[in-house]
Formats: sequence, structure tokens, C-alpha cells
Amino acid sequence: MNFEEMTDRIAHGEGFIAALDQSGGSTPKALRGYGVSDDEWSGDDAMYAQIHAMRARVITAPSFASGKVIGAILFEKTMDGMVDGLPTADALKSRGVVPFIKVDQGLEDEADGVQLMKEMTRLDALIEKSRAAGMFGTKMRSVIKSANARGIAAAVAQQFAYGNRIADAGLTPILEPEYDITAADRAEGEEILLAEIMKRLDALPEERKVMLKLSIPVTPDLYAPVIAHPNVLRVVALSGGYSTEDACTHLACNCGMIASFSRGLLQDLRKDQSDAEFDAVLGAAIDRIQAASMAG
Repeated sequence: MNFEEMTDRIAHGEGFIAALDQSGGSTPKALRGYGVSDDEWSGDDAMYAQIHAMRARVITAPSFASGKVIGAILFEKTMDGMVDGLPTADALKSRGVVPFIKVDQGLEDEADGVQLMKEMTRLDALIEKSRAAGMFGTKMRSVIKSANARGIAAAVAQQFAYGNRIADAGLTPILEPEYDITAADRAEGEEILLAEIMKRLDALPEERKVMLKLSIPVTPDLYAPVIAHPNVLRVVALSGGYSTEDACTHLACNCGMIASFSRGLLQDLRKDQSDAEFDAVLGAAIDRIQAASMAG
């Protein structure tokens, strides 16, 4: 797929985006969930080799190439690796899956009710490397924990500032100002978030395309104006700690919003499953998530 074909796939594909970008501190937890105990690896290189093997198994499973997975978000080391004898991005594209790369470098400590992204000191080099690898877009995450208007405005402003740099360099940014689903004031805060996003979208150049990755809102269809905005290629939802069943139930209430799940996709996969069992479990999750993504 070339860039235009990938753009069309993301804009119009009847499926969802898989989040395969666990990194750093979240990797041991992901491995434990898969059935790889901490004593089966030692050091970062061995840890990342284990998680790459898991991701490669997902990508090469027959159900992953069913057409229901239209994109996948990767960690840098996954992009750097090989899957089925091909660079990971090429392996994905050969299966009809558009590759994205996680570019943020983690989160700052909480201030004004949000965790902003740390300064991205490697961004320009990572964009150049990602373009050379054939990636389509990027993803970066900040976290909102309360309905603090000042903090929410700062988080959205930072997302769009980096997003414009990424778009200027030729990749499509996914902006992810996640709202913590456990926050007591989430309904109020999501209204503030919507207003800030719309303000920034309205200021974009006419031809600029961005994507948004958002928590499934308390109020169904809250983000309909974002989905309909001419500068938005697609709006995707994170599972945010919900189980697969709960995430799919909530997502199905939001027309035009598709999934970009990690836990919701991978939670029932185990290393000791046979290839047939692994594919059956993965395929069932893919079917459930795709149905919820198309329900609206």
C-alpha cells in the first residue's frame, strides 16, 4: 500500500486499529498476562524479544489478516524488528494493515489535573526513521485526570503542537488526550475537552488531516462534531482499562467511533495456546471489536 491507499484504508475501512505499542514499564505486565513470567527473561533486550515474539504471533495469525484490522500501532522496537521474514511495517501492509508508530517519551508528573507528555527530544529522528520504514502515522498519549479547564487546554495544545510538526514532516498524527475513565468528574471534563479539540481543529489548515484517539465518552456520541470535522481522518477509541465486553458495549453507543484497543484485543491470549487455539481466541476478539466499531 502506498500513502494514498493507506489514507483511504484508514478513512473508510470497516474495522479497527490494534494497539500493539506497550513499552517500558507496561511490558512486564503485558507479558505476565500472556503467560510469560518475570523469571523467563533478564534485561531489557530479553524482555523486548519476548514481547516482539508475542506481537509477531498476533500479526501472523490468520484472523489478523481477515480485513477487520485496518491499522496497528507499534512500539519502536517492534517497527525495528522482523515478522515472518519481513520488516514489521511491510509484514503488516502485506496483510492489509496500516502501520503507526508510538512517538511519545512518557508522561510528566500530574499538574493542573493532567499529565502532559515529556519533551520529545527524539521526535525528528524518529519521524525520519519511521518514514524510511514505511510507516503511515504516529501516536502520542497524554492523560487527563480531572475537569481542570487550564490543564485540559494545555494537554490539547501540546497534542496539536506536536501533531502539526508530525504532519509537516509527512506522517499522519493520532492525537491521544486520554481521559481517565475512573475520574469522578469525567462527564464535565469531556465537555471541556470537546470544546478545546474543536477550537484547535478549526484553526488547522484546510488540507491538514489528523486523527484522534479518545476515551469512550460518558455521553454517547459526544464526539460526533469531531468525527464530522473535515480535518479529521478518523476518531478511534481506547479501551482505557475496560474489559473487552465492557469496552465493546460502550463503544457500540458511539456512531462513527472505531476501536483502538490493546487490553481489549489481547487479554485472553496465552503463550501456551496452540496456534489453532490462539487464532480462535484472537479471531473471536477481533470479531467482537469490529462489530462494536461498526455498530453505529
